[in-house]
Amino acid sequence: MSPADKQAVDAFRRDVVEPSMAKLVIIDFWAEWCGPCKALGPVLEKVSADYAGKGVVLAKIDVDKNSFIASQFQVRSIPTVYAMFQGQLVADLTSARTESQLRTMLDQILRQLPISGEEAEAEAELEPLIAMGEQVLGEGDAERALSIFDQIAEMAPDRAAVAAGRVRALTALGRHDEAQAALDAIEGDAAKAPEVDRARAALTLAREAQPVDDLAALAARAAANPEDMDARYELAGGQMAAGDREAAASTLLAMVRDDRNWNEGAARQRLLKLFEVVGLEDPWVGAQRRKLSAILFG
Repeated sequence: MSPADKQAVDAFRRDVVEPSMAKLVIIDFWAEWCGPCKALGPVLEKVSADYAGKGVVLAKIDVDKNSFIASQFQVRSIPTVYAMFQGQLVADLTSARTESQLRTMLDQILRQLPISGEEAEAEAELEPLIAMGEQVLGEGDAERALSIFDQIAEMAPDRAAVAAGRVRALTALGRHDEAQAALDAIEGDAAKAPEVDRARAALTLAREAQPVDDLAALAARAAANPEDMDARYELAGGQMAAGDREAAASTLLAMVRDDRNWNEGAARQRLLKLFEVVGLEDPWVGAQRRKLSAILFG
């Protein structure tokens, strides 16, 4: 190893490996002549600065000045971006070329690693409380769930999951105007979070899905005349308003099967919105999506 290479290794150990013992280090392999590197650089710098409180730092490695380091990481093209924790590479972030993609990947990593940082510590305290609110809301006690999310909001007013939980609780209580106001108050990056999209879908669906006084009579009418798609669509809305997602999905799937283009695909769109409200990661949604795919492509 040449003196220059040794100096580069010492600098890498000091600036990257040692900080990674307690923090998540984003390693950006770049070069002055690399156009894509110049485009990605500001994105990495902005997100790293935003995530500093969560224990994330950025280390930039100029491959022209640190060819030995780049060769050790088998960097064959640039930009190449890795994440290191405790001296080990834990993720390849090269595919994240937008701020949204990078944030999503970092959020996934930070949930899995014991990263130290002021926000990370606060995050660890909030997670069980948010989970409690979600559990209570899922059990149907929207009033208590709203109380829980209100209390959490005092500790973390800008947290997307908390704001979204409040919106969904207000929606479940039928307080749609308050839910809309709470939704409109969410700003910045939080407004683009998946949790907020889910809350927005829940409110939209709640306003569309009107309660039906006599579901049994409407169901009988729809069964007697399957061509009455308006009645079937109203039935699905009533079933959703009554909290019977199984029956609503069954009604909408049958509508898609019989006439997927009815009312510009309204049944399919309502079904997809129901999936979003329940949560795309939910096993029930996975099963229903497979049924929908079988109808559309089977």
